[in-house]
Amino acid sequence: MSQVTQLIHQYLRHNKRFPHVFCPGCGHGIVLGSLVRSVHNADLSKDEVCLVAGIGCSGRMAVYVDFNTVHTTHGRALTFATGIKMANPELTVICVMGDGDALSIGGNHLIHAARRNVGITALILNNNIYGMTGGQCSSTTPMGARSMTTPHGQLENTFDIAELAKVAGANYVARSTAFHAKMMDAQITAALTRPGFSLVEAFSPCHTQYGRKNKFRTVVDMYQDLKTRSMPMDKWNETDPAKRGDKFPVGVFVERDEPGLEERYAAMSAGLRAKEASA
Repeated sequence: MSQVTQLIHQYLRHNKRFPHVFCPGCGHGIVLGSLVRSVHNADLSKDEVCLVAGIGCSGRMAVYVDFNTVHTTHGRALTFATGIKMANPELTVICVMGDGDALSIGGNHLIHAARRNVGITALILNNNIYGMTGGQCSSTTPMGARSMTTPHGQLENTFDIAELAKVAGANYVARSTAFHAKMMDAQITAALTRPGFSLVEAFSPCHTQYGRKNKFRTVVDMYQDLKTRSMPMDKWNETDPAKRGDKFPVGVFVERDEPGLEERYAAMSAGLRAKEASA
């Protein structure tokens, strides 16, 4: 039995809701595979992991993986994840969201989870669109792009997820794409094993709702676009901003080792108990 088959049987609920709901060519299945491999590489048992997911295509991961799982309300996945981590700090808590779930409806929760630096790994599958709910534009839909709600082109500025998490205070921030699966494996594995709030942004093509409206003839063209427009972080930093064009950086944006909120809370509680005992 191949390693891939072994991991499928070990980590997926293969008797639940399969075949999956992802459209042909969707990058979410690649991200799901990367997540499973990363949990395996981090040597975590299934009972040590709690995966929290919001609503949307990415939310189906909470159904497919054989961990402790919670399928929550739209935009509120991080609030559930925060409560779980604070109640049981020993758990490895993973929060899976889409760009609409995390940045539009749940944007305020993302900012404050990063600010608090709570020990959660946020995995955001960015397909630049509301996929499952009808193809509306999201907070990451590029300016000029077409969607069901912007048929003549999107007119608003977009959020840069990685940069937003970085300035908000996250300990670890990284970006990869569904084309860069091995890079994603390394980033998620690192995120799972670091203290504090970690965020991995994964660009995931959605040809059904985004690609067909934006002149990508096939989903292969979308993967080719990710390949040609991505730029390693070291090269990005060396390149004159005027010459970057429509490129985007992939790699690690920030690595810190500040203690997470749950660690700071535990230390404060221990200090108060010691003070009370000596009074």
